[in-house]
Amino acid sequence: RKLSPHEYLDVVITEMLPRVTAENLAEFCDVFCERGYFDIDQSRRILSAAKKVGLNLRGHVDQLTNSGGAKFMAEMGATTADHLEQTDEQGIAALKEANVQPVLLPGSVYALGSSRYPRAREMIEAGLAVVLATDFNPGSCPTPSIPMVLSLACTQMKMSPAEAITASTVNAAYSVNRGDKIGSLEPGKLGNFVIFDCDDYREVAYWFGVSMTNAVYIRGQCAAEL
Repeated sequence: RKLSPHEYLDVVITEMLPRVTAENLAEFCDVFCERGYFDIDQSRRILSAAKKVGLNLRGHVDQLTNSGGAKFMAEMGATTADHLEQTDEQGIAALKEANVQPVLLPGSVYALGSSRYPRAREMIEAGLAVVLATDFNPGSCPTPSIPMVLSLACTQMKMSPAEAITASTVNAAYSVNRGDKIGSLEPGKLGNFVIFDCDDYREVAYWFGVSMTNAVYIRGQCAAEL
């Protein structure tokens, strides 16, 4: 039998979340809060229940419409708010006030044929530690390429190459509570890094559709040479 939206919410809250936490399967609960999907009231029920069982909160919000998702993530004390293509200056201010990291996904904007990218420059100027990610999925962003995301960040969101690399490394590590272990080359952190075949770090964002990867190191050991 097909569940109604109300019944499905009950399943998520009373069955899924307790099972996930009992089996230690996740650290975060993420909700896609958007018109036609989970609205703010439904999202609040899910995230409130997730918080009670000890999960940290995330949300994919304001992608298709500005439905107040950024302000809602700030209200809930979420770790991140993802997408944010439609977020306005009030939403940016709310994220800053609540210290919620914006996770920007320009690959999905490109793949969907849209032209409205997140307001990365305003977020950075507001003092937010912007994160860049692929949003890799078969429905709206079928690419796992971080260099492609860096290119889009620089050309479409006017981020500098240094800002884009920072957003996809150390800022990203902090957004998943791993900033003390990964994300930058520092004593005491894991030696996870990529060597690119280029003369200048800015070339990583400059070239797109071409693999510049020379080698991949995991925990200080070469895991792949290309």
